Amino acid sequence: MEQLWQLLADIDWEDIGQATLDTLAMLGFSTLFTVVIGLPLGILLFLSSKGQLLQNRFIYAILSFIVNVLRSVPFIILMILLIPVTKLIVGTSLGVKGTIPPLVIGAAPFFARLVETSLREVDRGVIEAAQSMGASNWQIIWRVLLPESRPGLIAGITITTVTLVSYTAMSGVIGGGGLGDLAVRFGYQRFQTVVMVVTVAILLVLVQILQMLGDRLVIRFSRK
Repeated sequence: MEQLWQLLADIDWEDIGQATLDTLAMLGFSTLFTVVIGLPLGILLFLSSKGQLLQNRFIYAILSFIVNVLRSVPFIILMILLIPVTKLIVGTSLGVKGTIPPLVIGAAPFFARLVETSLREVDRGVIEAAQSMGASNWQIIWRVLLPESRPGLIAGITITTVTLVSYTAMSGVIGGGGLGDLAVRFGYQRFQTVVMVVTVAILLVLVQILQMLGDRLVIRFSRK
C-alpha cells in the first residue's frame, strides 16, 4: 500500500489537471461543431433519400458517398491527412486548437448517419398528417421531425460524444494535447505506467458520466 501511495505522490497532478481541462475543451468544442455540422447534414440526407420530402437521388448519392468515405478512414490516419487543412484553418496542427478540426471532420459524418437513422424512425403517418394540414417542409422539419426524433437525437449525441472521448485520446499520438498526449509522453515513452493508469481511469469516469447523463436525458424526453 505504501508503494502505491508513493507512486501516486510522484505523479505531477498539475499536469494531470491541465491535461484533463484540455481534453474537456477539445471534447466540448468538437461536440458543439459536430452537432452544428452533422445535424443539418443528417437532415439533408434523410430529406433527399427515396420517398422523403425532398427526394433527390443525385444529392443523396453525393452526400452519402462523402459521409461513407470520411467514416471509413481510421481517425489516426485522418488526422495525419488533414494536417495541411488543420494548419490552414487554425494555424497549427498541434495542441487543443490543432485537434478540433480533425475531430469535427471525423465525427460529423458519423453523427449525420445517426441523425438520418433517428429521423427514419419517425412515424410516417405523423408526417403525412402535417402535410395534409398544409404544413411547409420547414415546419415539418422543426415541428414534427425534430421533436418526434428527439430521444434518438439525444442518444446519437451521447454516442458521438463518447466516441469523441476516444478520438481525443488518439490525438495524443501526434501531439494533440490532453490526456492522450500525457499518456503517450509519460506513460508510454517514459515508461511511467502509473500515469497511463490514471489517465485511463479519468477517461473511463468521463465516459461513464457522459453515458449516464445521456441516458437520463433520453428517458426524460421519451414519450411514455
